[in-house]
Amino acid sequence: MNTKTTGVAAIIGASLMWAFEPIFAKLAYESSDYLQTSAIRAIGVAVTALVYVVLTNKGNLKVTRKQLSVLVYIALAGTMVADLLYLFALEKIPVINAVLIGHMQPIFVVLIGYFLLREDKLTGYDYVGICIMISAGLLVTTKTPANLTAMKLGAAGDLLVLLATVAWATTGIAMRKYLRQLNAGVVTFYRFSIASIIFVTYLLLTSTIILSSIYQILVGVTVGVGTILYYEGLKRIKAAQVSALELSTPLFAALLSFLILQELVTIMQIFGIVLLIVGVYFLSRKEEAYF
Repeated sequence: MNTKTTGVAAIIGASLMWAFEPIFAKLAYESSDYLQTSAIRAIGVAVTALVYVVLTNKGNLKVTRKQLSVLVYIALAGTMVADLLYLFALEKIPVINAVLIGHMQPIFVVLIGYFLLREDKLTGYDYVGICIMISAGLLVTTKTPANLTAMKLGAAGDLLVLLATVAWATTGIAMRKYLRQLNAGVVTFYRFSIASIIFVTYLLLTSTIILSSIYQILVGVTVGVGTILYYEGLKRIKAAQVSALELSTPLFAALLSFLILQELVTIMQIFGIVLLIVGVYFLSRKEEAYF
């Protein structure tokens, strides 16, 4: 396969893995809590990444001091903060809410690039895309016209996922800016092994680490495979294309949550998914000129 085809296949594969992640997490919560699951998940991802490094990079985990500092940031912001907020919120909100809000990252990538990094100017396409994606989020979190009219904008869990999304956006920018040349398995290994050390230390001091369900392991494996595929895809195709392809995750998640967890999706939420796709299209119109 050529570079573009490989990149597209990698992102679709990552999207499928990330659709399974919240399903396995909710199943794991039947016998565990989000903190125990987060610890087992981080260890599972680190082991999966290490296997990938052995197979593709001859086990070479060498990084520069500058790269290590970025990896530490990604581990803390992406895993210790964002992932933990996401998994905590999953105890309280439906899968489709968590997945769709999590895929509003392009909004924050654009805003961070403009306000903090001063790299790009916002265009008319950006403003339209941002407004459409915010509307998509409102439709998904409110679920029904009655809730929207009454301004019941969602639960606290929805807000936690939104905060996680902002943190993920910063790590995505950091990875693209400083770590594009690193093996995807190496990036994934450091991100989750650093988090694993922190999780294990905390749990050993406060309680114990309990493996109570196979689903805890499956969460780690799916996230490990998904993260590696995402990083591999990110190195091969444009950021705009990555953002567009990632939108298959909410579609996969809606179907899987209905089939496995019997979670229903309202008409408004389906319309919200469609709006999300439209919003990313408008944001991508500007991005394509720069990648």
